[in-house]
Amino acid sequence: MAPTVHLIDRGTMEIDVNYPLEGAVTATASNPNPDAVRADGPVFNLVIETDEQTLLWDTGSHPEAGDGHWPPALYDEFTHHDADEHPLPDALAEAGFELADIDAVVQSHLHLDHAGGLHNFAGTDVPVYVHDAELKHAYFEAVTSDTSAYVRGDFDHDLAWEPLYGDGGYLADGVDWVHLPGHTPGLVGLVVEGGAADGRDLIIAGDLAYSAANYEDGHPMGRDLLHSRPDWEASCRRVRDIEARRGALVVYGHDPGQVAALPDLL
Repeated sequence: MAPTVHLIDRGTMEIDVNYPLEGAVTATASNPNPDAVRADGPVFNLVIETDEQTLLWDTGSHPEAGDGHWPPALYDEFTHHDADEHPLPDALAEAGFELADIDAVVQSHLHLDHAGGLHNFAGTDVPVYVHDAELKHAYFEAVTSDTSAYVRGDFDHDLAWEPLYGDGGYLADGVDWVHLPGHTPGLVGLVVEGGAADGRDLIIAGDLAYSAANYEDGHPMGRDLLHSRPDWEASCRRVRDIEARRGALVVYGHDPGQVAALPDLL
């Protein structure tokens, strides 16, 4: 049987639109002082059930993000107001799952809104898949930058790390992983055979594209959300190639319209 995919709601984060869309608000001669704009972006995880394993895609924001777990200046920029209302165990329960049901975790990357639930798996033997380039970069950034989107307290735990190496490969029956650097050095996506409700394959691209505008229109994310623009452009081409060959549905990282539709698409 094809894998089945379930949406796990983790709330909503508010950020300046210039982060997900480069130059979204730009000063001009006729409007030299435009108003800044902040917009909502949903935070979600996915549970992928295969015949042999139940995988959790990402772990969302830490429930105490606004209570000191995130540095105050960082929370002021990336504001997840309702993180405390959607802790991972509760969010899984709403979808009919428990932490004990999860056989493995796949971390697309280790940014603060994606890795904040890893503490739930500390001291367990649940494998945590992450690209080796991501794990190395996350530790480096967390200890060398005051403005990093990596929070060391998210991932610095006794975890059963399973580093991924190279460009991609088999992960589970019907699930392959692909390396999609650009947003971060070690971003990974998943290709899920027949994972859509209509039988199409899914490409879970995550933060390769914050929203459809990044991927479908080629509008890059702002500089602070792109570690490498050339790598990002190459990764977009790779996903487009997979999409064309498979007729797949591409799932973005934080697109409000798509996330609202995902319960009917999965």
